[in-house]
Amino acid sequence: MKPIRIAGAIAALLVVAAALLIAIGIPAGALTTAIQSRIERDTGYRVTIAGTGTVRLFPAVALTLHDVTAETPEGGPADPRLKIATVRAELPLTSLVSATPRITELTLISPELHLPLLRRRGDAAATPASARKADAGLAEIERIVIQDGAVVMTSAADRIERRIGGIQADVERDDARGPITASGSAALGRSPLSFELTATPPSDDRQPILVDVTLDAPGLLTSRLRARAEARLRDATLSINGISGKLGDAPFNGWAAVDVAGKPRVKLDLDFRRLDLVAITRSVPPGAPWSEAPLDFVGLNYVDAEIRLSAAELNIGPARIAPASADAGLASGVLSVRASRLGAYGGEATGTLTIDASNTEPSFNLRCDIDGVQALPLLDGLTDFDRLDGKMQAKLALRSSGGSARAIASGLNGSAAIGLRDGAIRGIDITRMIRNLTAHPQDGWQTAPTDATDLSEFAASFRIVQGQAVTSDLQFAGPLVRMTGAGTIDLPAKTLALAAEPKLVLATPGQNSLTRGAGGPGAEPIGLGVPVKIEGPWTAPRIFPDIAGMLDDPDAAYQRLRRIGSGLFGLLGSSPPNHGAADATDPHGDDPGAAANAIIKQLFGR
Repeated sequence: MKPIRIAGAIAALLVVAAALLIAIGIPAGALTTAIQSRIERDTGYRVTIAGTGTVRLFPAVALTLHDVTAETPEGGPADPRLKIATVRAELPLTSLVSATPRITELTLISPELHLPLLRRRGDAAATPASARKADAGLAEIERIVIQDGAVVMTSAADRIERRIGGIQADVERDDARGPITASGSAALGRSPLSFELTATPPSDDRQPILVDVTLDAPGLLTSRLRARAEARLRDATLSINGISGKLGDAPFNGWAAVDVAGKPRVKLDLDFRRLDLVAITRSVPPGAPWSEAPLDFVGLNYVDAEIRLSAAELNIGPARIAPASADAGLASGVLSVRASRLGAYGGEATGTLTIDASNTEPSFNLRCDIDGVQALPLLDGLTDFDRLDGKMQAKLALRSSGGSARAIASGLNGSAAIGLRDGAIRGIDITRMIRNLTAHPQDGWQTAPTDATDLSEFAASFRIVQGQAVTSDLQFAGPLVRMTGAGTIDLPAKTLALAAEPKLVLATPGQNSLTRGAGGPGAEPIGLGVPVKIEGPWTAPRIFPDIAGMLDDPDAAYQRLRRIGSGLFGLLGSSPPNHGAADATDPHGDDPGAAANAIIKQLFGR
């Protein structure tokens, strides 16, 4: 059932009612049955008038009806229905005796169009046969005004309701052959939008309608959209060809088709020079746990679609993707997106994402290859993790299910292989830390938020089970540092539990590679003799030495620290002060074990 036919049916109803009211008198209660029979005969839709009706004769005929409903004769739950609190029509007195009735203004106050949400196209109710041939008997309307309207989409089976509210619209046509102009506003949830539209009818039915539209949607688009297209309506299919326009100052073009016979089926192909979208606002502050707010994917069940979008530049909030190209298919509640070309943060990404919303709990499957992407903005934007920087390569194969971000993180399974080059580990400077330990042991284990350790290469593979990402092959290579490690990343809690063994290269580095030695002969990396623990929230982890190994053999630990310090300071072209070594003021004299114990006590406040 098309809304335009409903409006025409109501207009015809008002013309008939006005004529009968003038002939018989006021009020209109006794004429309800006759009016309803006339409308159902001419349009195929049943109109019910549950409220009162009044008529004004001068200076023009004005008819007002309250509590009006239009629906299919069957009136089942899968059928659309229009309810209007108040209908008011103004028409010339001469129009009542005219062969073609004419309404100068039709005002609909608080109309609600109820549309069923259908999971299958076969669930749609058939359009009444009389409605398909009734257009000739409908009244001509010069202007339609909608006040506080709404479109309510419901599914009784799924117990959901979606609403487009606050609809204000003014539709006007100066003459039968002139253009139709419309303007108005509405609210999609909490996102407002406003529009202006001009439709120029063709000279004959074989030509398309020329449509110009301007759209402002600040909750979705950062700029005003202006477009022109050719539209053609055949049966229940609206074809929109030759789309061209601008989003802000950036041009775009494409085409679309919408089949509204039951469950909508959409085909869309758009190409943008630049597409600017508003980023989804974070539901929780950076660093906080994943949100438990429900994610709404159920709407994927009520439309089928084939979509191709491309953009030379795609901007989503602060994120910059150039170029972007993706194909999406949506059928039976399963959305499949294939990104064949995404240029992101200086690199490229390809992959597929599948979202299955056909069951009570949605499921997700992601496969992605990343090459040369700058790690810091990507990881920080997606996960609030800002400890790694560099050019990243990654292969991801992930799957999960759940109705919230936290549930998805908790149920994550799969694998990930990540590599970085030419970057840094932020929050720790291993060489400065060891220099302080060996040169100034009384200062303890020193780190600062601005610290960073340069890396030449970083690599790790993860096996992910129920949100726990486990690695046993973490490897790191920098100009002065080598490191291996293992441990677990708790994705739901956003915490790290890693143990790493850093080593220093005591000669001038040559090759900085995970697979080849550095510095040539005599440049074998020397370990600290104690693993480094990295624990706590990944936005601000604690980095500290594991002292168990040092306490087992403090003499060896101290000698190792002294050797590292000497090599490091020699490499840097200076010598460390003799803090901690035997001298006249050293209370421990020549006892390296006592000196090592002193270092340990200073480190841990014991």
